[in-house]
Amino acid sequence: MGEQEYRWLLPSAMADPDLPGDRGRRRRRTARDWIVDLTAFLFAAFIGVMASEAASKVGNHEGIVLFDQLAGAAACCALWVRRRWPVALGVAVAALSALAPAAGGAAIVALFSLTVHRPFKTVAAVGSGCLAAGFVQAYLRPDPSVSFTASAIASLVIALLVVGWGMFVRARRQLVLSLRERARRAEAEADLRAEQAQRLAREAIAREMHDVLAHRLTLLSVHAGGLEFRPDAPPAEVARAAGVIRDSAHEALQDLREIIGVLRGPGAGDDHRPQPTLATLDALVAESRDAGMKVVLGNRVDRPATVPTALGRNAYRIAQEGLTNARKHAPGAEVTVTVTGAPGDGLTIEVRNPAPVGPVPPVPGSGQGLIGLTERAMLAGGRLRHGGTPDGGFRIDAWLPWAA
Repeated sequence: MGEQEYRWLLPSAMADPDLPGDRGRRRRRTARDWIVDLTAFLFAAFIGVMASEAASKVGNHEGIVLFDQLAGAAACCALWVRRRWPVALGVAVAALSALAPAAGGAAIVALFSLTVHRPFKTVAAVGSGCLAAGFVQAYLRPDPSVSFTASAIASLVIALLVVGWGMFVRARRQLVLSLRERARRAEAEADLRAEQAQRLAREAIAREMHDVLAHRLTLLSVHAGGLEFRPDAPPAEVARAAGVIRDSAHEALQDLREIIGVLRGPGAGDDHRPQPTLATLDALVAESRDAGMKVVLGNRVDRPATVPTALGRNAYRIAQEGLTNARKHAPGAEVTVTVTGAPGDGLTIEVRNPAPVGPVPPVPGSGQGLIGLTERAMLAGGRLRHGGTPDGGFRIDAWLPWAA
């Protein structure tokens, strides 16, 4: 059952959750409020009728009896505004009940409403006035069959019971409102965490797309540019460049399909190719050599296939981005890739290239891959440094933790 469906069962102070403590705005009565108000009116009217009949039987003057009846009727009708002006109603009905016993029922209802809707300090002040009014009534309009002491004790007990009941109802309402606010805050925090998780997932996917596709697209750009600037190249060289372009485009398409498969949801990527690891670093270097790069690989890790999958994938991506950067910013230069490490000591990956030969045209998006690599290394618990070397070259140095 939704909140809108059972709203009619709640008091107006709880049915409007956006205004838990707002006294300035008038709330519309719910169906429950109408039932409770009608019951309170009938209860006060019943007490007033009983008190009026008792006053007429003890031989009071007709004028006094008429005053009791009018005062009781006015007090009962005033109860319909007990939620809007509980303090003013409590004071007025208490003063009236001191002279007219027929207003005693309305005084009980008014004191209860005041206790429910106002803090204890206000309730104590007005409740003391109601208790004093009960004492005054017992003195001015005594019941011949009941002593003054008994009437005073009865007034005190009734006042304490009404205040205690009202405080219980108020505490219960405040607890419900507090739990509702806590639930709303928890929902808002859950939505925020979900949004942050989605943002982190998007960043991870974007970083993975860059790491995967930048290498392939750089190969395409280099060989396509070679064909453009050397249309008179030997047929064998043209065929080799076209083959590299074809293979790189195919690999880029496969990598893109992998990432899109991840985005499609669980179960969509069961037939994906294995993720790259440190054992596939030789294939990456061979691919770069086939594309015309001069690459020297120094893999000093014993049994690369035993390196943990996540660690090997991160090392592979760092080496891949280093080769891509060297191809873009230092074409024709020899690149040295060195991988060392052991369990407990961590894994170190270094990619170094000398200064480029001749001018190098600016490459759009430069530096984004290094930022992604730095974040990747930090997320893995490692570190990555990059920068120029004294001879004008460039160096990428990364360290990743490798548990013993």
